[in-house]
Order: sequence, then C-alpha cells, then structure tokens
Amino acid sequence: MTACETSLLIHPLVLTDFIAYNDFLSRCDAALADLGLEGELQIASFHPDYQFAGTNRDDIENYTNRSPYPMLHLLREASIERAVSGLRDSAEIYRRNVRTMRTLGIEGWRRLWDDGA
Repeated sequence: MTACETSLLIHPLVLTDFIAYNDFLSRCDAALADLGLEGELQIASFHPDYQFAGTNRDDIENYTNRSPYPMLHLLREASIERAVSGLRDSAEIYRRNVRTMRTLGIEGWRRLWDDGA
C-alpha cells in the first residue's frame, strides 16, 4: 500500500481572518486526537497574517509561517522523524529560519516576495 507523505490544503477565500483560522486549526488538532491519529499525523500551519503568541504583528519571525493564502500542511510524523534523524538538534531548523529572517528584515523579505511575484 502506498501512503501519501504530505498534503497541502490551500484555499484563498476561506479562513482569511487569522483568529478564525487559528480556531479552525484547534478543531483540526482535536479531530486528529478524536480519530486516534496523534503521533501519526501533524499539521503545520501557514497564513498571510500568521503571528506567534507573544510577538508583535510585524515581528520578522512571524514570516517563517506566513504564506500567500491560509494553508494547512498535513505531515506524517514518521516522515518528519526520518528527515531529521541525522540532525543533532532538529530545533536548529527553526532557529536558523528565524536568524535568516532577522538578517533579511522586513524590507529584504518584501524584496524577495516582490521578485517572486
């Protein structure tokens, strides 16, 4: 049997409000628990207005999880474990992303974004 390793759920016209999106994400996590899929699947979240708790709206680290549209990235935990198995500290991925974003700054991010459009 072949299993899909990852799926992206993207809809440009749904859950555009970040608070509503975050509430929906909580429901999705609860559904994983209800279905007995905790430890098998996880959801990474991305949104145009993504904001980590304890940050200001325009803090650059929020941009690590910003995307053009509301997005849920469904991942198999076994796949993640295989991908990071060779790393001493998998949390370094996030820290490196934040360092990169801080080096770029908001204006650098906007230039990259505009160049890709």
